[in-house]
Amino acid sequence: MNNTHHHTLRCHDRLLELDTPVVMGILNATPDSFYDGGLYQSEEAVVQRAGEMLRQGATILDIGGASTRPGAKEVPEQEEMKRVVPLITAILKQYPQALLSVDTWRTRVAKAAVDAGASLVNDISAGRLDSDMYKTVAGLDVPYVLMHMQGTPGTMQKHPEYDDVVTEVLDFFIQETTKLHALGIKDIVLDPGFGFGKTVAHNYLLLNNMHVFSQVLGMPVLAGISRKSMICRVLNVAPSDALNGTTALNMLALQQGAKILRVHDVREAIETIRLWQMSEKVKRRS
Repeated sequence: MNNTHHHTLRCHDRLLELDTPVVMGILNATPDSFYDGGLYQSEEAVVQRAGEMLRQGATILDIGGASTRPGAKEVPEQEEMKRVVPLITAILKQYPQALLSVDTWRTRVAKAAVDAGASLVNDISAGRLDSDMYKTVAGLDVPYVLMHMQGTPGTMQKHPEYDDVVTEVLDFFIQETTKLHALGIKDIVLDPGFGFGKTVAHNYLLLNNMHVFSQVLGMPVLAGISRKSMICRVLNVAPSDALNGTTALNMLALQQGAKILRVHDVREAIETIRLWQMSEKVKRRS
């Protein structure tokens, strides 16, 4: 499914075109992430992994220093800062052209990360866990990933309820983007927040209606589906065995107009985009 909007993101002095969907590679510098927790603990291991993702075709690398899986313990701010900022510096020293995103809900971490060279802020909380976030991002003048979450990481999967999940997430996006625009934030990416305060059914309703968000608001949509419980519960597999399911749902997300695929597995996501592109090309010709 195509929408007619021409999407770009101004990342410092670079303009990122999203006419062709891009891949955001997940780089977790955390010991307790649901899939790759503990795999990339040393700076050297993270920089090596960053290089691998860039070679495989990732356009953006998303650096996270605090797990947001359901029930995750909150990481102290200084610890998150210690995990994230040196990694951004190290990656950019090795790969100066890399576009880095910081996955944080804290304004001080976001500011330190952007000061170190990050180009985007990816906030799971939409400014609700740190009331200074919107104002801070406006001052930093970088793109902002606005995600919907019902509750907090500690509570979000305890009986999430909606009358109409698609309408409620859309209403949320309308309200929050209005606030962001009022502060002068122009480049906003919408993330429906798969798995963040949603049942499996809620997640699939959102997946099947992702096009609504970009069509109504004219903004690019990010799909963060990689190895999540919406795959694992349906297939009865562990996250380590959820790559095939991730690929299948990423194709559905592309058909629904997703412009950014946030994934653990870059090569497979790039291949999915290439196959989707071929399908679209043939469709336009016929």
